[in-house]
Amino acid sequence: MTERITRVDRPSYQELLESLRDTPQIKVLQGVRRCGKSTILSAFRDRLVAEGVPERNIFFKRLDEFGLPLATSAEELVCELEEAFDRADPQTPSYVLLDEIQEVEGWERVVRSLHTRPATDVYVTGSNAHMLSSDLATLLSGRYVSVPVHPLSFSEYLSFLEAYGEPSAEDAAFADYLRFGGMPGLFALRELTQEGAARELSAIMDTVVLNDVARRLNLRDVALLQRLIAYLFSTSGNLFSTNKVVGALTSMGRRTSSETIDNYINALEQAFIVREASQTGLQGKTVLAPLRKFYPVDLGLRNLATRFRAGDTGFQLENLVFNELIRRGYHIEVGALRTGEVDFVATRADERLYVQVTETMLGEKTRERELTPLLAIRDAFPKMVLTLDRLGLGVTEEGIRVANTIDWVLGRE
Repeated sequence: MTERITRVDRPSYQELLESLRDTPQIKVLQGVRRCGKSTILSAFRDRLVAEGVPERNIFFKRLDEFGLPLATSAEELVCELEEAFDRADPQTPSYVLLDEIQEVEGWERVVRSLHTRPATDVYVTGSNAHMLSSDLATLLSGRYVSVPVHPLSFSEYLSFLEAYGEPSAEDAAFADYLRFGGMPGLFALRELTQEGAARELSAIMDTVVLNDVARRLNLRDVALLQRLIAYLFSTSGNLFSTNKVVGALTSMGRRTSSETIDNYINALEQAFIVREASQTGLQGKTVLAPLRKFYPVDLGLRNLATRFRAGDTGFQLENLVFNELIRRGYHIEVGALRTGEVDFVATRADERLYVQVTETMLGEKTRERELTPLLAIRDAFPKMVLTLDRLGLGVTEEGIRVANTIDWVLGRE
């Protein structure tokens, strides 16, 4: 990769923001640090200017730099906003774009006051779901709309490769995507190597751990948190038992409790660095104490924790499919049957989709293992198996679709 340009637009987000433009709700862009929120907001500002909005009617301010908060108080921000409104054309709506707003103490009341100001359209970004917790929910009480922002999808990854003049064969690009993930900052590297990717991803991880988790929880034992992250990431796709983790850490000389581990995991989820899928019973199976699986928000961050371990393709594919389903707006659970498991039970409104993920379906034992749980489900919702195979695709006699993962991710299935 060569460092030729500074920004590639992500049209799906621009179209969504445009559809929300001049509506009364506060637009809240949320996602893990460095996933592209600032760039999306900056591109939206440029779009406003291109469409004729006077620049003096656009207030854009970044409230952190390199993952560190800039020294701006709520009072200072209010003063800057008042000065900007005095300069603005009163005949034209004003647009306020605040990046990483959670870095300003008391920001909730600033945003609430902006919401009550006539002809003012407000957009904010944040890297922690805690910002939409009780305080803000109480102050805004339904006056905001959340816009989830994710690392690059594989489709966006291909667009970035083309924009940077580094087109690649689809299968080769997919292999890189599985290995290094979709954090936009990777495209600032002159050449995508494991060493360079590890540096970039480590910097992101350090920022999330220190700024969005350790600082918020006022942690002293950051090493325990880092060890937990390494465990969660390296075992993604496996059922997780808090008590088992507590025992393992204690045996390593890191005494802790189930409550502490659960608090740490909740903070990691709040920072958008990891998501969970809980077990749900299918076909009469009762799950009295559901276990959970955890999936990192980005494959590169996951593989960083495993030191880019080889022979891990099956779990990488499962993580990729989970993230893509989340991106498409599904709620994900793990299906538990009396015999066997369904990787993902995905629901969206009144839709339901059962998904199995496997590297290959060509072996008879593997084919039986993947199809048997789906065949046990006696409802009419669609069922599919995603694989890297290019042979043996299509619909089985029982109506189960077997599809190529790349085709599915790119919307060709």
